[in-house]
Amino acid sequence: MKVPYLDLPAQIASLRREIDEALAQAIDHCSFCLGPDVVHFERQFAEFCGVRHAVAVNSGTSALHLALLLLGVGPGDEVITTPYTFIATSWAISYVGARPVYVDIDDATFNIDVDQVEKAITSKTKAILPVHLYGLPCDLHSLLKIASKHALPIVEDAAQAHGATYQGRVVGSFGKVNCFSFYPAKNLGALGEGGALVTDEDTLATRARSLREHGATQRYHHDEIGYNYRMEGIQGAVLGIKLKYLADWTDARRRVAKRYSQFLANTPLRLPLEPPGSRSAWHLYTVRHPRRDPLKRFLEKQEIGSGLHYPLPLHLQKCYASLGYHTGDFPVAERAANECLSLPIYPELSDEQIDFTCAQIHRFFSK
Repeated sequence: MKVPYLDLPAQIASLRREIDEALAQAIDHCSFCLGPDVVHFERQFAEFCGVRHAVAVNSGTSALHLALLLLGVGPGDEVITTPYTFIATSWAISYVGARPVYVDIDDATFNIDVDQVEKAITSKTKAILPVHLYGLPCDLHSLLKIASKHALPIVEDAAQAHGATYQGRVVGSFGKVNCFSFYPAKNLGALGEGGALVTDEDTLATRARSLREHGATQRYHHDEIGYNYRMEGIQGAVLGIKLKYLADWTDARRRVAKRYSQFLANTPLRLPLEPPGSRSAWHLYTVRHPRRDPLKRFLEKQEIGSGLHYPLPLHLQKCYASLGYHTGDFPVAERAANECLSLPIYPELSDEQIDFTCAQIHRFFSK
């Protein structure tokens, strides 16, 4: 039995008629950059997140960049974030000329260790940028308390957490400006690149809309240096279709995660968890074991896909050597990088595929 790590064709096939119709309509009205489909999706997504505004852009990376610009982060400033995530989170900090200041992760959740955040705050700190990694919300209660004490804004990186909730509230609605990615492999994915920033503040949303369109509020009149960060019309059309199914897809991911946890409970693997008050979007189901690499090779031989997220922490990346971090600075993140393996998880994954994957993992550890 083949178990692909990700099966995008299965999802597309289930929506093909609706997607074809939406694309045909987008082509007919020739609104290829922004346009009515993007506006419609922005309204839908803002409502989904429980905020006043969603500003659609061309990638999650662009959303993060704009978020920091909106908050006035710039050269000489510092932004506290995690070394264990996709590098786009740190790119945004670098793009505005600021310095990423890393804090180690919590050993149980993979998210930023809130007990270490306050120690990293200096007079140069201008924002805190946590990541809801693998779809699991951070400890937002503690982070907001720290942020309020030091008068710092929080920017939630919710690129992997569409629909996740914290204490009954959708993530992406807690920080001052919050960011999502619609990369095709995300829980809510476009047919290409896409992203959005969301906020409750009218002035920030207005400026974000200007910045994404060359810094213009009126065509050919540029109030400040801007960017070509517009979402394509066809991506807005597709995302508008997919958003209708996101809640059901999240429930299906929860079914997959629950079955994995039941059938893998008696293995040597460390399994992911959900702390009280958190409801993960289960973007990834990531397990841990020191023999991660042999396990991955074994699963490949059984035609079971898996993923490595993330095998080299950001503080050890060559591009960030100038920050002066070294091996051992963030031991929890470094250990996770050496032990983590992501198993297949998507709404279309069948019980038979899950059971086969679990049986092969049991077989590996029985040897």
